[in-house]
Amino acid sequence: MNNVVKSTAVNGLPPLEWTHGVGSAEVLLAGDALVLTAAAGTDWTNDPLGGPSQHASTALGFPAPEAFTLSARATVRTSRTTFDAAVLTLWGDNEHWAKVCFEYSPQGEAMVVSVVTNEFSDDCNSEVVTDASVFLRVTRTGPAWAFHSSVDGHVWRFVRVFRLDWTGPISVGFMAQAPMGEACEAHFDTIVYSPRAVADLRDGS
Repeated sequence: MNNVVKSTAVNGLPPLEWTHGVGSAEVLLAGDALVLTAAAGTDWTNDPLGGPSQHASTALGFPAPEAFTLSARATVRTSRTTFDAAVLTLWGDNEHWAKVCFEYSPQGEAMVVSVVTNEFSDDCNSEVVTDASVFLRVTRTGPAWAFHSSVDGHVWRFVRVFRLDWTGPISVGFMAQAPMGEACEAHFDTIVYSPRAVADLRDGS
């Protein structure tokens, strides 16, 4: 993989920059796809039991406007290990962030998983994914955010709606995580960005 030194370009998106230092990334298909590779032991989590926080992963993103929608098809190309994931992220600071993940569960199932962190992380497992890929989406309208998932990129299923208790800038973007494995290679393609929120945050229309 090629290390992106500071920023990179994906078609249809603002310039992308890292949140936590330089990671491993490659742009494919003449700018239409993005591949991120997580190093071993990397994740974002704020333990609700009060254990040590972990923010070793780095996301590649751009400043989130007051209204927008970002979606992508997510695929993990490496052998799956527990909690590895291809992720869409929101990052404010260490205590205010969120992510929607194509993640591998302790039960050996690929799932849509979301985490919202306002000081401590609130994890929620959604549907099991039987295909090799799943579409993930984040949308914002003012202070409200929503996550959705889809099997085809057309019909969307509600994951959650929430707020972040944070008034500063937020970066929205892409991440790979590998908290229990040696690496995780996350592929993102069919990337679509719109400067508008979806009409209904709950039904995804």
